[in-house]
Order: sequence, then structure tokens, then C-alpha cells
Amino acid sequence: MAHPCLRTIQFCIYSYTLVAVVFTTYVYVLSPLVGLTRSLTSSGKLLGDISAQQNGGRRLSLLSESREVGIYSDRAVVPLDDRHWAEIWPVGYASSEMLYLDSPDAPRKGPVGLGYAVQEETLLSKAFSDAMHPTRIIPFYFKASGSVDSDDVTITTLVTNNRFRVFKQLVERYRGPISVTIHIPLPLHSTFASLKPDHPSRVALNNLHALYASSALFSQHVDVHLALSPFVSVLSSGNVPSLEGEGGRQFNVWRNAARLFARTEFVMMLDVDFAVCTDWRGAVRDALRAAALPPSPQPDGVNSVAIMKMLRDGAAALVVPVFEYVKQEAGVDQRTFPADKQALLRLAKATPPVIASFHASWAPGHNSTDYEKYYAIPPDSHTVYKVEHYQSAYEPYVITSKRVSWCDERFAGYGGNKAACLFEMYLSGVSFYVLSDHFLIHQSHKYEEEARREERKSNRKLYSDFKEEVCLRYLYRYYREGVLHTDRAANAREECKKIKNIAKTVSQVTFIYPVSYKAAAAQALTQLING
Repeated sequence: MAHPCLRTIQFCIYSYTLVAVVFTTYVYVLSPLVGLTRSLTSSGKLLGDISAQQNGGRRLSLLSESREVGIYSDRAVVPLDDRHWAEIWPVGYASSEMLYLDSPDAPRKGPVGLGYAVQEETLLSKAFSDAMHPTRIIPFYFKASGSVDSDDVTITTLVTNNRFRVFKQLVERYRGPISVTIHIPLPLHSTFASLKPDHPSRVALNNLHALYASSALFSQHVDVHLALSPFVSVLSSGNVPSLEGEGGRQFNVWRNAARLFARTEFVMMLDVDFAVCTDWRGAVRDALRAAALPPSPQPDGVNSVAIMKMLRDGAAALVVPVFEYVKQEAGVDQRTFPADKQALLRLAKATPPVIASFHASWAPGHNSTDYEKYYAIPPDSHTVYKVEHYQSAYEPYVITSKRVSWCDERFAGYGGNKAACLFEMYLSGVSFYVLSDHFLIHQSHKYEEEARREERKSNRKLYSDFKEEVCLRYLYRYYREGVLHTDRAANAREECKKIKNIAKTVSQVTFIYPVSYKAAAAQALTQLING
């Protein structure tokens, strides 16, 4: 028999070993797994690593439970049950859970999730602080389940609830990643649960659920982010939002939200009523892959290594030219649209022309694309040419890095909103290159002419002030960085010289900015004019 002391020693050793195994397993296996799970559910969605549940996986309003939706139609939809409104939507439509921002060494020192934490609602309120308030952005209300290639091109767009049918056509034609902000009207001081079943706000959300369930392409490719606000159309009366209203038309807020939550490195800022007619997505992806290989045999074409590097670095934007049917009734059915440049040219060169450049009556908007040059380049030439004559009203549809400058969110309504995005992008040093084999076609629809006229009048003054402001900002920035007379600042130098009031503005910024800013801006302007 073993000596009693020996048995005691063996028992202690066994006990110590057991405790050590349990402790080690908890610290180095279970705890990191718990931290990882918490990190993925708390912060993963802003980092593009959301673990999707069904079509959603959305944490802000906990809409990850099963959903009863009907087959989508423009008129009748099976309504969501009362439990959805009472339980799924918490007060405020945002969670108080924390978003964890890990420090670089956190994974090496301890469980994932260590570091700074901030409430999601706080982070989003800062991200969209320039929006008209109250506005609530809810990211990833629906999240696509398909795999995402970081070098793919995500269409970023915005949709109001009266444009769902056109949006479905875009999803079906593109069959690639889409990040969309959808406005859902919500009356002030109301909750969805307090509204009647036939209220436009509840009907709009019912329609969205049915739309998403109407095709597998949605759950495969489309990330949906909601914008909730009480603002109604200019033409609406009363306090009840209309299905035809457009939520204050905060287009740049919605554009920024769609881009912020895009899960690829490249995006196409596109309006929902444009048909994707050619495979520019495939051309860009092929060019990016080719740029990673030895130099291309077509150094000046779409596969140019230099242009693809500029695109990746946020210094180039690829323009996809846009067209529309001369007779509006001919541009309603996308199934009849041309699918290649050769077919497009036949329609554009017909007598009389069947198709023309988009908004040809407003030359500053798209003429910098140089349509005559586009027409002269033969189909399938794989050529890219640079925009040589930029003008501040230019508002093409472009493919860019996700990391270019953001759209100014003060613009609401029609007029100047997209041009402001492109103007600041241009001043930041981005050059525009036109894809000569590709195009988009506008699908005809009725416009709210009265609303557009009033909104354009308001935004015209705002855009004028915006150009002066952004010129001062970039001149000052380039001056401080010592690059005012380099190629990087060339766009800003040329455009800011054209602004008549900028010298006067510099002399008036004493009450807006510190004296040092005024002096530096004035000195930069003097160098600019005399340089």
C-alpha cells in the first residue's frame, strides 16, 4: 500500500492539475471566444463582419427574429403582425449596447473586445450630425448573405418608398453588391406600434419587407439601411407623411450612409432610376486584377496600371457616361434598352436621334464627359480618356474608392447636392477618367417639377457659398502642407481662381476663423493668383 503521505501528495497534484486545466481553458479558450462573440455582435457590423441571422442580423432594433412578409406588390402586402411592432422596435429604435474599438495589441494581451467602447447611437449621431433632425439611421436592417470580395464594386444608392419597383429592377440587372439607404417616414413623437395598420409609415415598412422577400437576389446582394424621419414632401399637406413623399430629400445624408456601410473598397454612386446596361463592374474588377500583375500591354486603356493605382489610392474616379431617350415614353421599359455600345451608337446617330446625352439641355451637368469624343471611339476599344474640361456643375456617375471625400450633408432637396459631392472630390485631387465602352441609361419617370423648382432656388445659393468655403478649406490645407504648387493641388488652384468672391471672402473670415487661418488663407490666395 502506498504511504498516506504519498496519497496526499498525489491528491494535491491531481487537484492542482485539474484546477490548472480548468483555469487555462477558461482564460485562453472560453474567455476569448466569449469576447469574440461579443465583438462580432457589437461592433462587427460597422467593420463589415456582421454575423447575419436570416436576412438581417441587425442589432440596432434587434430585427433578427423570423418575419412574416407577403409577396411584394405595389398595392397589397400581408402586414407584419402586432408582435413585430410591439416588441421588435424598442423605444428610440436604437440599442444602448456598446461598440468596442479594440486597441492594436488587445488580441495579444487578452480577450477580444478590450479597448475603448462607445454606444452605437452616440457614434451614429456624430457620423450624421449635419443631417436634418430628428433623423435616425439604422445600419444593416437587412444584410446580404452572399460573400463579398473587397475589390468588387458596390452600388451605393438611396431609395424612397415610392421607388421600390425601380429598385427591384436595378437589383435584378446588376446582380452584384448594393448598399442602399431607404427612407421610411415616421411622424414626430410616434412609434410604429402606435400607428394604425393602414398608416403610410407601417405600409411602407411592410412593402420593404415584402420587396426583400420577393427575390433571392436581395438576400444575396443587398444591404439595406433605414433612415427614419418625420419630414414629408414639400407638396404634401398636413402632418401625415405620404407614400409619395421623400423625407425632406436628404440625399447626401443617405448617400453617405450607403457608402459608409458598403463592404467593398470601391463604390459606384448611382441614382436608382438608371439602368445598368454594360458590365463596367467586370471591366473594373479585371483591371484591378491586371494591375497587380506585370505591366499591361494596353497602358492607356482601362487596364492601365497607373489609373488603377490612382483609383485604389482615391485619386481617380471612373466616369460611366449617361444617356436618356429623347421621347420620354420610349425610356420606360428597361428590357428594350441597348446592351452594348454599338447598339447605343445606332440609336444616338439615328435621324432623328432616339437617344441623347442625359439632360442635354443642361450642358454644365454632363458635357465635361465630352460625348463627341465618346462617340468617336470604336466599341470594344477598352479605352479610358481623361476629362480635360471640368466645370463646377459637373455631376457624372462615378466609380471611386470608398475613401474619397464625403458628400456635404447640408444639401437637402434637388439641385447641387450631387455636384457638391463631385466638386469637393475634384478639389481633393481626384481626376476623372471616362470608360469609353460603357454607359447607363435613365429610366423615364415623372418629376415633381414644382418641388424641384423651389429646392433648386434654395440650393443654388447654398452651392455658391459651399464652393467658396470648400476652396478656402483646401487652399489652406495645401498651403499648410506645402503642396499648394504641386500636382496634388492643381485642381483646387484652377477651380478656385474662377470664383469671383473668394478674395472678398478671405477678407471677411476674421469673425469665422482664427486670425492665423485668415492670414494663411490670404497668403495662399496671393500665391495662387500670382503664382
